[in-house]
Amino acid sequence: MAKPAKSKGLDVLIDELEGSLWVASVESGRLEGLDVDPAAEQVRWGSIYWAKVARIDAAQDAAYVNLDGDNIGILYNADVRIEEKDGKYKKGGDIAIGKAIQPGQMIAVQAKSGYLPRAPEEDRAEDKNPRVSMNVVLSGRYLIHTPTEPDNRVSQRIRDKKLRRQLMKMLEQLGNYHGCILRAAAAGVQTDVLLREAKVLRLTWDQVKLHFKGDDPSLIMLGPDAVQRTMSDHAGKPVDRIELTTMEHFEHAEEWCEVFAPDLMTKIQPVELKNPNEELGLFDLHDIAGQIDELFQPYTILENGGAIIIQETAALIAIDVNRGADERSNLAINLQAAEEIARHLRLRNMGGAVVIDFLRMKSKEEYKKLEDAMERFFIEKDPCTVQIHGITKLGFMELTRQRRTPSLLERYRSVVSVE
Repeated sequence: MAKPAKSKGLDVLIDELEGSLWVASVESGRLEGLDVDPAAEQVRWGSIYWAKVARIDAAQDAAYVNLDGDNIGILYNADVRIEEKDGKYKKGGDIAIGKAIQPGQMIAVQAKSGYLPRAPEEDRAEDKNPRVSMNVVLSGRYLIHTPTEPDNRVSQRIRDKKLRRQLMKMLEQLGNYHGCILRAAAAGVQTDVLLREAKVLRLTWDQVKLHFKGDDPSLIMLGPDAVQRTMSDHAGKPVDRIELTTMEHFEHAEEWCEVFAPDLMTKIQPVELKNPNEELGLFDLHDIAGQIDELFQPYTILENGGAIIIQETAALIAIDVNRGADERSNLAINLQAAEEIARHLRLRNMGGAVVIDFLRMKSKEEYKKLEDAMERFFIEKDPCTVQIHGITKLGFMELTRQRRTPSLLERYRSVVSVE
């Protein structure tokens, strides 16, 4: 089969490797997103559980909860939500967690991070429990439904004042639907589309609540998989094609689009490969396998000859920007490097503290331009929460990125270890 022509919109490619789901988003031949659901994943981000409080840890002001009989999550006090007599929910933190919930109590929680079991040879001390919250969030395409919050609001990620005012006016059209967060992708969307999505999300929550009963911890609803996360994260972009190679993937993509994106139903295109047994053959067809391989290297080469070195330690991620053969100004190189750093942190799904050693610049104004650009690159494209903490006295930029799922390297190792 001939290679598909490069499109101006987004191509979403769905394929498999060793029974694990891989979803890539490609724009003009350039990899812009990559998500993986390893077959070995034990807790998926966004999954909802009817959990049993196992024990209280007063030192951490947290509770360990049995999620499903096999996995234990950690619930911090700030993530506690207690339903009061009037039906409203009170946020935790005012009192010690041990006074709000007790061992043996059954509570509804949602996974705020994914969990993969570590290989026997890996350090078990780094084997952290998945974080959970009683503040459940259900994501659609344009809306996020938060059942424990009474008010409607615009996503905090949206900084543009004009866009915020536009979205605030749209919220007024939701009527009796409460606990809705409007995403930036909703700008320009018709009211009836938002109302339909709000209804779907509220009905989903009503159905989920019916299973909050009994004394046995159990998984109630799986969180969004790699296909759903990708489609939701890129809701604001025009999609040209959703390509896949199996009928199972076709039915799955069609099911999500039918509910949240009927306009994308005609974009779903099964692709017949020459070798149907070739894993990630769709990625080879679109010539992005090399771009994916690059994500497992500790460096990346910039277009004009510079380079970025990425080193991950136990405490933080250190990134160094090198000039190489690039003869442009330090500001120009740094701005190009900033965009590529934001892209690689997103694609590699690296999280935690990040320290970046950019090339030294001449003035505070140039550093301000760099900070503004860095913030824009993350806000526009990264679905995870990123906070930029500024430039240190030594000239390093510090930021934190709160990821939802394990890093790409962790997920890949989990996939190949299944072989």
